[in-house]
Order: sequence, then structure tokens, then C-alpha cells
Amino acid sequence: MAGLEELKKKLVPLFDAEKGFSSDSALDPSDSYMLSDGGTVNLLSQSYGVYNINELGLQKRPSWPVEDAADSSEKNFRCASHEMRIFGAIGSGASSVVQRAIHIPTHRIIALKKINIFEKEKRQQLLNEIKTLCEAPFHQGLVEFYGAFYSPDSGQISIALEFMDGGSLADIIRVHKCIPEPILSLLVRNLLHGLRYLHGVRHLVHRDIKPANLLINLKGEPKISDFGISAGLENSIAMCATFVGTVTYMSPERIRNDSYSYPADIWSLGLALFECGTGDFPYRANEGPVNLMLQILEDPSPSPSKRDFSPEFCSFVDACLQKNAEARPTAEQVKLEWLLSHPFITKYEDVDVDLGAFVRNIFDPLQRMKDLADMLTIHYYLLFDGHDDLWQHTRTLYNEYSILSFSGKEYVGQSDIFSRLSNIRSTLAGEWPPEKLVHVVEKIQCRAYGGDGVAIRVSGSFIVGNQFLVCGEGVQVEGLPNFKDLSIDIPSKRMGSFQEQFIIEPAGNVIGCYIIAKQELYIVQ
Repeated sequence: MAGLEELKKKLVPLFDAEKGFSSDSALDPSDSYMLSDGGTVNLLSQSYGVYNINELGLQKRPSWPVEDAADSSEKNFRCASHEMRIFGAIGSGASSVVQRAIHIPTHRIIALKKINIFEKEKRQQLLNEIKTLCEAPFHQGLVEFYGAFYSPDSGQISIALEFMDGGSLADIIRVHKCIPEPILSLLVRNLLHGLRYLHGVRHLVHRDIKPANLLINLKGEPKISDFGISAGLENSIAMCATFVGTVTYMSPERIRNDSYSYPADIWSLGLALFECGTGDFPYRANEGPVNLMLQILEDPSPSPSKRDFSPEFCSFVDACLQKNAEARPTAEQVKLEWLLSHPFITKYEDVDVDLGAFVRNIFDPLQRMKDLADMLTIHYYLLFDGHDDLWQHTRTLYNEYSILSFSGKEYVGQSDIFSRLSNIRSTLAGEWPPEKLVHVVEKIQCRAYGGDGVAIRVSGSFIVGNQFLVCGEGVQVEGLPNFKDLSIDIPSKRMGSFQEQFIIEPAGNVIGCYIIAKQELYIVQ
């Protein structure tokens, strides 16, 4: 017992239950950062180069010759702040806020992760995240990266990421309690490819693997996210010596503040797998962080019930949760085959497992469809009633097979539809721009259409004004005034009314992109 008390004394300075990790164990300091008069943030990484971020996007360039040719290339990510349509927060953490947005030129629904650059620790996390994502923007098993931009007014850098519309594994087990073994097997197989890249190619320890950072989209593609506290190792035998990450999923060697390496992520993956499979976290996490760390150090490693779970599942989890880090497998290239050939991974290779169907059945499909309908409807009318330069992007909302029906005629294809809508738009605008007619959307209805499409019916009024408005309680867009605050009497200002129907379909295999397949417009004077 005396030994436990002594160990507890050692652990207390590492963690303050009220404030988080102590300043003595903070992240490695960022090499440097500079804010230019022109509104560009320059982040300097000793190992990767310089990242220049402004309102128009991100440019990565090497600051000196490096051995790795992939690291020495200049990279540009066009991702401008004025090209974003932001629809409110979908989550937040200790260092960032995540919002849904539509990238106007591509009409793609994305996630925007916003981080304040003026706080040193957050700045280091930002640099870590950008370094990792910039070098692997479309790698299997990692959330996709589209770019970043700086907003001088808020002092925030926004990272544009793939919108994982299925949420996280933490969201799934909150609703479904536990995930069946065949689903978990396929999930882990895909996630191992992401870990292999982080460990074997980028030489990074993620340091925060947990269900909340393991995301999945409605197509059934699981991906690792949140690289803010990842640490780079120069080679496969180097070790970390910092104390950061979520203590709940932290490996024993990290809690002891020993040096650690890639096996620390495998412990975290095993613990996340245990929780997702059984529906229970194996330690008592409600007794404070120090007691939790003592449990991880002193209690036997958790093991799934041999009575309730397959031998293959139990064997895989047991291998990941070895107290001795050297006894754990890793996702490095040399040991990847052992992990991917484990019986738990191979057992279900010939079984028809539909991850997408599983995820889609977890959550309320009606609410997700309504959110999608609200976002795309608002996006369309903001383009229609907005500036001419933004209106030009409307053309790419259609393809060569799209059909517009208006006034008894049909228009087929991108060019014909855009030309006809532009004429209608000019007529509504009139000859004196401040007096143009704009849409007020009063009702939005939607239903499922086909496999992945959605049918949207919109009705509303035309009033004299300079900005599109939407009534109701649906999704709100940043920068659009709340209709309730305007005290507008629609009946007295109504100059006409409209009804419009859209058939929206996914744009090929591109996640988050949609096209208007069919549109019917009725205008009543």
C-alpha cells in the first residue's frame, strides 16, 4: 500500500484535475510563428518547412533542403474564407470548435476546425495537425484534408476537413451500446492502414486514439482524426518523452512518464476496441484522473469475457493490451502483416459486411435528411439572390443530365439550365438593384429519393429587398439575419410567390458533394 501512495504522489504533479496537464509536461514548443502586416500567418517547422496561411488558403514550402523528396515539394491548398458558407457548430474540444460548412465553388459539405493561433499550446497543436494532414491529404484511414485559411478578425485558423457524416465511434456506442464483431473487424482493418501510415511512413505517434477520434462516414469508411498532439519520431526506434493526450486511453508506460513509442497507440486502439465491443469502459473513470491512472498501472489488463466473445476477438484485444509495451504488436510496416493476418481480422473477410448500412441504421435518418435539405436549400437561394461572382458557381450544381422545368418547357444540361435561370434572376433583379425581388423561404419539406438522394419541396414569397431570408427553426447559416429579429410582415410585402421542387443526388463517389438532378419552378405573380 505504501508503494501505491508513493506512486500516487508521483502522478499528481503530472495532472491537475481542474486545469488538465501541468505546464511542466506541456507540448513541445512550436519552432516559431510570425504574423505579417498583410494578414498571413507563417508557421515554421524545423523538420517540415514553412506553412504560410492567409485568407485565400495555405502554402507549404521547404525552408531548407530535406532528405525526403515528399517533404521538399511545395504544396498549395486553395481554400479561401470568403468561399465558405458556415452552418453552425457540430462539436467542440479543449482547443478547437468544429463547424459544418459548404465550400461554395465545389458545393461540398465539409467540416471546419477552428483554432486560435494566439495561444501557444493551441498553436503547437495546429502545427502538428497541419503537418500531418498536409503530407497525407487523401490517405486511406485518415480523415481527408482540403486546406486551411486564416481569419484576421478572429485570430483563428480554420482547417477544412472531410465531413464525416456518420459521426464517431463514441457517438455510435452512445446510441447502440456496442458494435458487433464483424463490423469491428472491418473497422479495425481500415484503421490499421491509417496507423501504418502514421507509424511506418510519417514516424508519428498519434497519442490520442479514442472512440471520439475514430470517425466514420455514411459510406462506411472509418478514419482517424485529430492529430493536434501527435509527436514525430526521427526513426522507428526513437521514443517520445512528453505527457499529453486523453488519460482515459493512455498506456501504462505513458502514465509512468517513461519514454514511449508506437505501441502506445496500439494500447489505446485495444482499449477503444474493448469499449466498442463490450459497450463498457473497463476502468472506473468517475473517481478522478489519478485513481484512473493507478488502475491502469496496478490492475490486470482488461480482457473481454471468453463466454460472450469469440476467441479471435479476445486474442486481438489481449495482444493490444499487454502491459509491457515491447510485447504489443505495432502498425509499422514490418509488423503490419501480423496485425492484418490476425484471425480476428481475417475471420470475416469472406462475410458480406456492410459498414455503411450499419452506420445509416444507427441514427435518425429523417433528421440527417432534413439537415441536408436545409443546408442545400439555403445554399442555392443564397447563390441565386447573392452577388454575380458567386452566382457563376451555380452552373456546377448541375450536370449534363440535369433537367429544369419552368413555364411548360424543359431545359436539359448544365449550360441550358444555367442560362435560363440567369434570365429569371435578371428579371427578378429588375433595373435598379436595391429594389430587386428576393426569396423568402417559408416552408421546406423533404423525403428520401432513390438510394441516397433527397427530394426537396420549397415554397415562399418574393419581397423587395437585398438579401434572401428563411423562416423557421431549421439549420441556421452564419451571417444571415434571424427572420424573427426583422419584424417583417410577409403578407403586406409579398410581391409574388413561388414553389420549387429539387431532386438532389450525390455527385458520384465524392463524399459530401451533391448535384441537382431535376428541378421544377413555379412562379405566381
